[in-house]
Amino acid sequence: MDSLSKEQKDEFATSFAILALYDGGAEITSEQITTLLEATGNNEVEPFYPVIFASYLSDPENVAKLIACPAGGGGGGGGGGGGGGAGAGAEEEKEEEKEEEEEADIGGGMDMFGGDDGGDY
Repeated sequence: MDSLSKEQKDEFATSFAILALYDGGAEITSEQITTLLEATGNNEVEPFYPVIFASYLSDPENVAKLIACPAGGGGGGGGGGGGGGAGAGAEEEKEEEKEEEEEADIGGGMDMFGGDDGGDY
């Protein structure tokens, strides 16, 4: 914890307070978060953290989603290699067309278990 910045420590403390409130079935509001932070000795947390976190996480469904999929809102990767110019877009379109053609050629005569026509189940 010593290597964390003050902002990171504030975010962790606020997050843990929200998890405690959620786990206890209590209402998640900025006031409740602040009260819990003060009760646990986290008096130096910037006052805007409980407000910001509560504005999104006041709905228990949002907390459950965050617990189930913690990395759900991340950026999505670093992108590609930079600018290939107009040629890069044309290459991607050709690749997509090839993939579509391959999918079309597969046909529908086989089910996922290797049967010919799906017959008896």
